[in-house]
Amino acid sequence: MRKFIYTSAITILFVLSSCQKSQVARKPISQSSGSFMKESVDRNKKLIAGEEAEIARVIRQNKKVKFIASPKGYWYAYATVNTKDSLTPKKGDVALFDYEVKDLKGRIIYSKNELGPQTYFVDKQNIMAGLREGIKLMHRKEKINFLFTSHIAYGYHGDNNKIGTNKPLLCIVTLRDFMSEVDYDKKMKATTNPVSKIQNDSVTN
Repeated sequence: MRKFIYTSAITILFVLSSCQKSQVARKPISQSSGSFMKESVDRNKKLIAGEEAEIARVIRQNKKVKFIASPKGYWYAYATVNTKDSLTPKKGDVALFDYEVKDLKGRIIYSKNELGPQTYFVDKQNIMAGLREGIKLMHRKEKINFLFTSHIAYGYHGDNNKIGTNKPLLCIVTLRDFMSEVDYDKKMKATTNPVSKIQNDSVTN
């Protein structure tokens, strides 16, 4: 009987030990290994380098247009310059602008009429990264041609409509005006209630 109990105890210990070993051996395999991440980074670098080479060709082909390289990773050229004003849109402002989108061969993807007038609460709305940065360097009434690589445009997913995967873009932007959010709210209230304004004016006159 004692021998049986001793043998059973050894058997249980062996089973428990085996289970522990098997559990240790079943660690999940990480999908974010160093080599995987390195390959992904290398692919992105090659992609960006290829798009930058396309943009460089566009710039070379338009020698009469002076493109400026931005430290933010895009290129721009003025079509209309405003040298009188010094202010540019900042966070807390509302920018009113028009734009159209073309591919690097100059073919229209979205026309200005198709997109319509744009109202943008600066740094508070989710718009294309390139546009978000580009608008902040513009003065009122300026028109600028922007060349964006895909990683600051619509990236890998595109816009799920006309802009496909990894597409560098030419965006032509006209900043019609900008103002503080407070002034914009006042303007909107005055516009949406013109009858009251006329009545008040007639009383004061």
